[in-house]
Amino acid sequence: MGVHLLGTKIGMTQIFTSEGGCIPVTVLKAGPCMITQIKTLDSDGYSAIQLGYSQVSTHLLTKSQLGHLNKSNAPALKYLREYKTSESTMFQLGQILKVDHIKIGDQVKIQGNTIGKGFSGYQKRHHFSRGPMSHGCKNHRQPGSIGAGTTPGRVFPGKKMAGRLGGNKTTIKNLLVVDINTDHNLMLVKGSVPGKPGTILSIQSS
Repeated sequence: MGVHLLGTKIGMTQIFTSEGGCIPVTVLKAGPCMITQIKTLDSDGYSAIQLGYSQVSTHLLTKSQLGHLNKSNAPALKYLREYKTSESTMFQLGQILKVDHIKIGDQVKIQGNTIGKGFSGYQKRHHFSRGPMSHGCKNHRQPGSIGAGTTPGRVFPGKKMAGRLGGNKTTIKNLLVVDINTDHNLMLVKGSVPGKPGTILSIQSS
């Protein structure tokens, strides 16, 4: 059974194996998450569970949000995320899911928003090649032609041009769990994950 968790990216570091090899790892705080709602085929038409993460002060949530959380006797949780599952009957309302549901050596799928880099040009955003840098050339980092003239007389939708870069939802699959600290709800995964430190991540074990 796959386990879903919400977590926070702490940062990156490196660990060394007994053979002296260096492994780049990302430190994640995974959970604890509370099940705030269970959806079934009879009540909602599909099976899913809703997880809540990161307790905050009650004045930071609206009355409707607090009313929804009060149905499961949950505290003021800032983030709610729903996951479809065919085994919703195995969960209980108010159940706490922690990082101890994941074992060392498991492979996880992590989803989050990438770092936003603002408005970027052609070379940085789409890896276009630049123009000649020799004396007399006036096309160094310019876009060049973006379409024909009279026919069709317009720029086709989807043309790769300068624009906002980053800030997209990205999923990294098959990340190896290197180490787990159940006392502090920490998890080390091999490689990098989307976002900067503090980013909210969705963690799913296979």
